[in-house]
Amino acid sequence: MYKSYSLELGGRTLSVDIGRVCAQANGAALLKYGETTVLSTATASDKPRDGIDFFPLSVEYEEKMYSVGKIPGGFNKREGKASENAVLTSRVIDRPMRPLFPKDYRNDVTLNNMVMSVDPECRPELVAMIGSALATSISDIPFAGPCAMTQLGMVDGEFIVNPSQEQWDNGDLKLTVASTSKKVIMIEAGANEIPEEKMIEAIYKCHDINQKVIEFINMIVAEVGKEKHEYESCAVPEELFAAIKEIVPPSEMEEAVFTDEKQVREENIKDITARLEEAFAENEEWLAVLPEAIYQYEKKTVRKMILKDHKRPDGRAIEQIRPLASEVDLIPRVHGSAMFTRGQTQICDVVTLAPLSEVQKIDGLDANVTSKRYMHHYNFPAYSVGETKVSRGPGRREIGHGALAERALLPVLPSVEEFPYTIRAVSETFESNGSTSMASTCASCMALMAAGVPIKTMVAGISCGLVTGDTDDDFVVLTDIQGLEDFFGDMDFKVTGTHDGITAIQMDIKIHGLTREIVEQAISRTREARLYIMDEVMSKAIAEPRKSVNEYAPKIETISIDPSKIGDVVGPKGKTINEIIARTDVKIDISEEGNVSICGTDGVMINYAMEMIRIIASDFTKGQILTGKVTSIKEFGAFVEFAPGKEGMVHISKITDKRINHVEDVLALGDEVTVICLGKDKMGRISFSIKDVPESER
Repeated sequence: MYKSYSLELGGRTLSVDIGRVCAQANGAALLKYGETTVLSTATASDKPRDGIDFFPLSVEYEEKMYSVGKIPGGFNKREGKASENAVLTSRVIDRPMRPLFPKDYRNDVTLNNMVMSVDPECRPELVAMIGSALATSISDIPFAGPCAMTQLGMVDGEFIVNPSQEQWDNGDLKLTVASTSKKVIMIEAGANEIPEEKMIEAIYKCHDINQKVIEFINMIVAEVGKEKHEYESCAVPEELFAAIKEIVPPSEMEEAVFTDEKQVREENIKDITARLEEAFAENEEWLAVLPEAIYQYEKKTVRKMILKDHKRPDGRAIEQIRPLASEVDLIPRVHGSAMFTRGQTQICDVVTLAPLSEVQKIDGLDANVTSKRYMHHYNFPAYSVGETKVSRGPGRREIGHGALAERALLPVLPSVEEFPYTIRAVSETFESNGSTSMASTCASCMALMAAGVPIKTMVAGISCGLVTGDTDDDFVVLTDIQGLEDFFGDMDFKVTGTHDGITAIQMDIKIHGLTREIVEQAISRTREARLYIMDEVMSKAIAEPRKSVNEYAPKIETISIDPSKIGDVVGPKGKTINEIIARTDVKIDISEEGNVSICGTDGVMINYAMEMIRIIASDFTKGQILTGKVTSIKEFGAFVEFAPGKEGMVHISKITDKRINHVEDVLALGDEVTVICLGKDKMGRISFSIKDVPESER
């Protein structure tokens, strides 16, 4: 026997089956929202993992292609590594849930969400988010939940709760908010320059709806929830803290950590660690947890100084941004480049332009998204933080940072009609000490402008941090957090936007939620900072997009043809279009709507290809003047090719004013001639003339 529960949510029914499947997991729920079906499970190991100083949580979001009636592409015909969307969804689930597990819990925990069917009206990502919280809440895994998540879209200025996939893809807002019963715990947003006040309204609309979901989860937990199991605490013994303070008093720790040089601070901590290891050499139990004890001592020191004395490690004021610098055209020959530096965080961004045939193909669960024209990739090499490590490709963090910067800039990109290019931006992290994703946004914006991409307006980003005390009123919001303040603080609140509004938000916290006062203050503070960055720093390097693309970038021209003529341009088995490409060395893309983009490096050849396509796609009209080559000579006249597959005939009497007996007396194969269309003859055929071409056109 199993139990079923249901909730009306956003105009649709969310149903949950508990005890129906996966009985051996610590917690499991089979959820249906409309006809979208997701299996969410939560499992934990029996014992803590040895030798670690962090909580080993793994969140998986599995996109099964059968859920949308597809067989996976590729040779194996089975699902491979997680898609970018799956990685980003896993991160969105992880961020609000991780702080709700005990800080001293070291048992491995895996939250798995398997998408089994997709109803386009009900996004599976939302179901997985609710499912993870539900499965964990009813399990015996220690968890200070429940939490709930709501998504909000906006179409024609109206908010839409838990929008359909089409509304989500095409609306002006993509907002996901997670809450506990009291506070907001996570915010993720992409927006089309939404004003700050409107964004705050949207966030708390989601928060209110989350309370309804939390009540639903609590009701289920009360009926079928398991008692939380005991676990082996990995907390640092208080006696060790006392012994450490005898050797390294608080004043010495303050002096060690309060410096604006990351390398100096790390060297100071190494010296302190060496002294303590020597002092506790005989106590193996203490040595095992010494690194965590030093980390917590350092953390308490930094938090105390910020909260009580408003003193930051590098000496800045609470609202002060680190020294900023920006420049463009750092890298020669690439299509566009820019570097943005903020303190010890430095990003170099390089933009590449390509024809539309280079768009990234997407084979996922969203039928509305089959390709990506703008790609932002972020790289974080080990040398950027002074470490030695072999690169194994982008991890989840790199994918997440790239996606955030991509989302920040999407609202200001020109349309395909305005700028028929595929665009790739790559952010290379040269140096990292906090908030590289926001530096990537700034650098990418400048690189796009340097490449001649006509973005609508400038975009910048900044991050705010937080240190809280014992009460909700005891807190300090920090503008532009560096790495140490991120590690030891309670929040990383990243906001990007233009002068007119917000384009993206990503909020991570380590505590059990934020009050509305903190959220509003952080959003206000990030606006002030990004306006300063755009007006006083970025604009000094490049104020607006360049009027044309870089000399090394491909040149693209577009024309529109009658869709019924696409077959004529392509020709049988591609013969005609391949002939044009062979003659001109260009790339040609044709959409189903008849939009033709021609890409090349030689403007003359681009124009030549464009003229050939225009001729092929047009019907000859009386008075039209054309130039072509003689391709065939007959007794009665000559055939002239104006473009591949497009020919016309000039009768022998229309070649010259004088009478001739043989066409060969005047014309030879390969001759280039100018003709005028005379319209249709008595038999309905199009006829051309050389002799009737106006003198001015010859």
